[in-house]
Amino acid sequence: MFSSSVAPLSFLLLTPYSPVLFIDNDDVQARCLTNSFYGIYGGQSVFKLTDPSCLSVESFGTLEGGSLLPLSENTHQLVWVQESAVDDALRTPDYEEEVYTFLKFLNTESLPINAALHGSGQEFMSSKPGVELLHSSASSALLAVDPDSAQTIDTILPRFWKSAILPASPVSYLPVPAPAIDHIKGLLSTLKFDPVIASTVNSLSISQMRSDIRFLTNEDGRSGIVTRHSFASGSRVAADWLLERFEETGATCELKSFLVGFAPNVICRYPSTTETTSTVLISGHYDSRGSFGSQRAPGGNDDGSGTIALLNIARAIAKTGITFRSNVELVAFAGEEQGLLGSKAYAREMRNQDANITLMIQADMLGYHAPGEPAQLGLPQSIGTPEVAELVSKVSGIYSPELTIGYSPACCSDHQSFYELGYPSTQVFERAGPIADPMYHNSGDVSDRVGYDLHQIRSIAKVQFATLLHAAGFDLPEYENLQ
Repeated sequence: MFSSSVAPLSFLLLTPYSPVLFIDNDDVQARCLTNSFYGIYGGQSVFKLTDPSCLSVESFGTLEGGSLLPLSENTHQLVWVQESAVDDALRTPDYEEEVYTFLKFLNTESLPINAALHGSGQEFMSSKPGVELLHSSASSALLAVDPDSAQTIDTILPRFWKSAILPASPVSYLPVPAPAIDHIKGLLSTLKFDPVIASTVNSLSISQMRSDIRFLTNEDGRSGIVTRHSFASGSRVAADWLLERFEETGATCELKSFLVGFAPNVICRYPSTTETTSTVLISGHYDSRGSFGSQRAPGGNDDGSGTIALLNIARAIAKTGITFRSNVELVAFAGEEQGLLGSKAYAREMRNQDANITLMIQADMLGYHAPGEPAQLGLPQSIGTPEVAELVSKVSGIYSPELTIGYSPACCSDHQSFYELGYPSTQVFERAGPIADPMYHNSGDVSDRVGYDLHQIRSIAKVQFATLLHAAGFDLPEYENLQ
């Protein structure tokens, strides 16, 4: 599998992700991998090996496969680019030409790119100074990129591809500990229908969701937002607006910066009414991405849908007067489209503080309803805590039985940042299968279009809200006064 005949300063090891890689820290393989982990990208665990004792075939005798890539001393910023899991119906000839053009571009100094494929009707030369192709397949590539270009490489990717910036140094990988999983199992064992929770989650308003998404996409002309790309002024308008709306619900909020040039995360908190460190966190990402060659990025589905679900859960908290027995955080992340950067920063901050996050659920792309298909709820097929996915599935069966539940290879959103640091987490998604939305990463991603289904968004938001209520515990004064 590996060759030990060359000896540069370091190697990158790419091998299929599996939690068992990190189980036994006394084992040579586990020690080498735990101390050199750089994250999970496209289902591949990436490690940077510099310890000579870790560079032998014997050190990795139990790995199922992988690639070992030599790195030079002056290698630029590492960036992983990956095709998302999309339905075959989206693989049009124009899209396949985009992918061919991009992959060919990676292997040449410059290439004429037919921007007519992206709607501009022009052809231009695009050069790639400082871009080195280290590894590629039909659906992914590992690049060494000039640092100034790494944060904006998503703007030249084919429409269904995503980028992720690798960290400058190894990061911790912490498996979700047994007590945290036992806590989720305890919730599963006691889960049953609660009429108060049913009444509360059913208060979510479709008309309010419609108003909110039309503001974020500027379909109603009120916000003036053209794009919510993490570097754009429109993302700051959205952040300020979200902060004000969340604070109207009684939350204590802050705009938390994480990288120069990026829009901030919007962090909102509801304190516990009891003495506890336990925190339940639900989230979405409010940044967006549009078509190649077009500034417009309304992000109505990706991830305006998850954002309005989060916001309307907050509105229901205010309307009902609910208080929580655990701390609750509602978080709208930025930097998701550049590789989960906002959530990675916040998850690291929480881990450094030894925060007791007992449950985390990310909502990303809830709104597209494929013609002829039932309303659905997709759960992650690979990255995430299975017990949390099971809890969400069972909650859905109780409070949103109209949803068909299944698993999706579409991966991964901001829950991965928390999962990698040992927090029990999962994602809710619009489909039990690959991405089917033809406006994914497209400047046509608005709410006023065929297939955009606010009823499905509400149904999935009900699941997220009901899971929060069961996990955090709550008190409802109006209900208690009737007892």
